[in-house]
Amino acid sequence: MEAQIWKGIFPALTTPFTQNDTLDLPLFITQIQAQLNAGVHGIIIGGSLGEAAVLSLKEKEQLLQTATNTNKAKVPVLLNIAAATLKEAIETVRMAEVNNAHGFMLLPPMRYKSDTRETTYFLQSVAGATNLPIMLYNNPVDYGTELTITILNQLAKHENIIAIKESTRNITNLTILKNHFQNRFALFCGVDTIAAESILMGADGWVAGLVNAFPRETVVLYELIKQKRIDEAIALHRWFSPLLELDIHAKLVQYIKLAQQVKGLGTAYVRSPRLMPEGAELDNVLNLIKKCVANHPGLPNV
Repeated sequence: MEAQIWKGIFPALTTPFTQNDTLDLPLFITQIQAQLNAGVHGIIIGGSLGEAAVLSLKEKEQLLQTATNTNKAKVPVLLNIAAATLKEAIETVRMAEVNNAHGFMLLPPMRYKSDTRETTYFLQSVAGATNLPIMLYNNPVDYGTELTITILNQLAKHENIIAIKESTRNITNLTILKNHFQNRFALFCGVDTIAAESILMGADGWVAGLVNAFPRETVVLYELIKQKRIDEAIALHRWFSPLLELDIHAKLVQYIKLAQQVKGLGTAYVRSPRLMPEGAELDNVLNLIKKCVANHPGLPNV
């Protein structure tokens, strides 16, 4: 079995809100169109960057319906599953299936550090509940549960588990996974700051964050590396790097939304318990973003 369906740039989309804390669906359409126009290869809804923990199932359904209607089957549309219970995960699967999702990004159980048996059971149960393809999300840094080789050996038996979002922040893990599984899984980098290096080391794609504000720059960086135009890729990456650092901050949602606002691709509204930055913090982030924008190097043709 080889996973060749998914590759390239998959934005983990932010969720736009109005000043009254409702979904801003017209803005969401604009954001999706900007990503498609930039040449992304898939989109992911309701991830960590999409403030999944504060979205209701109904709101996720509205976002999914809006995305699939806007996308018009151009690229895969994935819905994130970050559930505290298996029942909640299955309910999300059922909702997504009837709303034409193309697949899922799937995390281990939320709010509980499951052991190997519990993690395997949970992920196998979700995979067994759908025929749609799945990208596993391996992020022990933020969520406490690691998808080890032992766990992945069991999950590899499910043909619809086709990809892994690798967010251990350890680039060598890509080589370990490639050596162990060959092409069984498509491997995606899930950490912006090491995405360029990960693609050089064989990652098939990049689940990106700053792409929300810089869609074309992200796609061009990926394409330059794939075309082995390394000097051009390094130059672009060095300009991009201060912005990519926003992706690994605890307030990545707020900071990336500020970048979207600066670029005219969003607003800074977030949902409580998050609050919009203010004072010196706000000034520092905006100054960094505006400085990078002012020093934009231009993009080569790819």
